[in-house]
Amino acid sequence: MSIIKDFTVDKLNVKVLNSRSEMGKMAGEAAGIKFKELLNKKEEINVIFAAAPSQNEMLAALLETNGINWSGINAFHMDEYIGLPKEAPQGFGNFLKNRIFSMVNFKSVHYINGQAQDLQEECIRYTGLLQKYPADVVCMGIGENGHIAFNDPWVADFDDKEIVKVVALDEMCRQQQVNDGCFGRIDDVPKQAITLTIPALMKASYVFCVVPAKTKAKAVKNAVHGEISEICPASVLRLHDNAVLFCDADSACDILFKKS
Repeated sequence: MSIIKDFTVDKLNVKVLNSRSEMGKMAGEAAGIKFKELLNKKEEINVIFAAAPSQNEMLAALLETNGINWSGINAFHMDEYIGLPKEAPQGFGNFLKNRIFSMVNFKSVHYINGQAQDLQEECIRYTGLLQKYPADVVCMGIGENGHIAFNDPWVADFDDKEIVKVVALDEMCRQQQVNDGCFGRIDDVPKQAITLTIPALMKASYVFCVVPAKTKAKAVKNAVHGEISEICPASVLRLHDNAVLFCDADSACDILFKKS
């Protein structure tokens, strides 16, 4: 694997790989090493996963990592659409079930219920689980508008008092789901979701952020070299003590030649 650039901005370590496959492989191996390191110290750990095509290569590499005691890991996901049919392939729980949750023997897997009759009660339920199982690791991505989980710029709050909440999705966020091939048209994309808040994600001891593709170049530039603010929610990664951002040459095209 060839690293094109490796640098630090504030506290954030940024690694740029030549290709998407190399990026995913390095990120998956790094996360796997951290899982094993933590499991050597603790009987069980808690991991929050993102569900998006951008995570495919990382998840595949993670599954190929030898020696992970999956039965010591409690798994969570960070967001879920509201109102999709239970078996819809676009559901984030279903996405992760197909790509990792059903592939290995986790100690437990905790799904967000986007079909819940009482959405506030569902937020309270999942909040309780996250308080019972504090996150050790978050494996995440960045949206085209700079969002992390479904904390779009206009709803993101670095000091959010909630852990899990219902949010409305902006048009750029919804269009990304079409661009990624998850939905055929924007009218099919739900307008609301349940999401973990930014403080809930940033409380994790370690964050591995994986961001491929040229469509993410502006978001990566803003996250790495823009103002640290809710205008680009992902910029909060620069305040985390143990966060690593993995990019490919396409997503990093606007930062490769900028002095770090």
